[in-house]
Amino acid sequence: MISSLFSRLEDYYEEMAAIRRYLHQHPELSFQEENTAKYIKEYYEKLGIEVKGNVGGNGVVAKVYGEKPGKTIALRADFDALPIQDEKDVPYKSLVPGVMHACGHDGHTATLLVLAKVLHELRSELEGTYVLIHQHAEEYAPGGAVSMIKDGCLEGVDAIFGTHLWASEPTGKIQYRTGPFMAAADRFEITVQGKGGHGAQPHKTKDAIVTASQLVVNLQQIVSRKVDPIDSAVVTVGSFTAQNAFNVIADKAKLEGTVRTFSEQVRNDIEEELERVVKGTCYTADSTYSYTYHRGYPAVINHEEETNFLAECARSIPEVKEVVETAPEMGGEDFAYYLQHVKGTFFFTGAKPLSDDAAYPHHHPRFDIDEKAMLIAAKTLGSAALQYHKVEFQENVTV
Repeated sequence: MISSLFSRLEDYYEEMAAIRRYLHQHPELSFQEENTAKYIKEYYEKLGIEVKGNVGGNGVVAKVYGEKPGKTIALRADFDALPIQDEKDVPYKSLVPGVMHACGHDGHTATLLVLAKVLHELRSELEGTYVLIHQHAEEYAPGGAVSMIKDGCLEGVDAIFGTHLWASEPTGKIQYRTGPFMAAADRFEITVQGKGGHGAQPHKTKDAIVTASQLVVNLQQIVSRKVDPIDSAVVTVGSFTAQNAFNVIADKAKLEGTVRTFSEQVRNDIEEELERVVKGTCYTADSTYSYTYHRGYPAVINHEEETNFLAECARSIPEVKEVVETAPEMGGEDFAYYLQHVKGTFFFTGAKPLSDDAAYPHHHPRFDIDEKAMLIAAKTLGSAALQYHKVEFQENVTV
């Protein structure tokens, strides 16, 4: 069965690459992916596969039914793009100004579509049911996972697997991790309200830029002095805006940033400590403030048994040269929500372009992937889905 899966995936590799390139040319932003969702749904309809659109918004869910009894396995791919201008010089460059697939979601979608096609062709030999979850809006909180789960995409599912094509690692490398894998990703906004005035008369003002600058420094002490060194956390100020005239003291300054954590307790503590620092700093400067903390995705916590099982499956893929347990990643992923409801795991599939000149980080205007990585991703996900029926783990529970 596995060999049949692999050989058919290889036969359809050119189709997989063509789908990815079409999607790369026609990207859509989070919560605006109507045409992409239509494309996915029509692909399944043409194959005669049961499919439902508008799941939790723009989500699409398809199901392949094996003709033998077994478990229900979900596989997930996201399909939204980013507000970035594509600067690559390639035939499949984005045709949409200011929007591009700069994170590999086009590859995720192509991978899952062709894998589903092969599973459908093999259905007479398959055990159980395969739920193909095509998720919208991964890039922008609150994301699409929450609404799709509320709309029933996980009903009856025993386990879920997902991967991210990872362009910083070479093709042929699979990275996994049991337990905390990707961080909770939160956002904060702080506005300091002082009293503006002439640049030559600072004694008559309450300088919002000076106060906000002190805040940037003080916020760094949250991680270094308030978080246990054993725990991981990041507090980053990514935006600082204020009046920009050279001879004017600003009356207002705005900071925006992100908090990344793995422990829910550390997450709660930093949210509370952040406001305490803001309050104290502004009080000292005799200024007022507004503070908003936006909770983003929770941490991705992989289940141990499913993760180890996935790693073993990956080692059996001919094109996989290395399977390693990696360090936690401070990036966020709303795959976390699926893992709060059913067992499963999320892993990275190396997809670094072969040429160093084409290798750029995720979310870069020249981002690209080695498309051969999609075939590895499809084989790994497909192998895990097929073989999961044959293993016995502890009873599935909501966590």
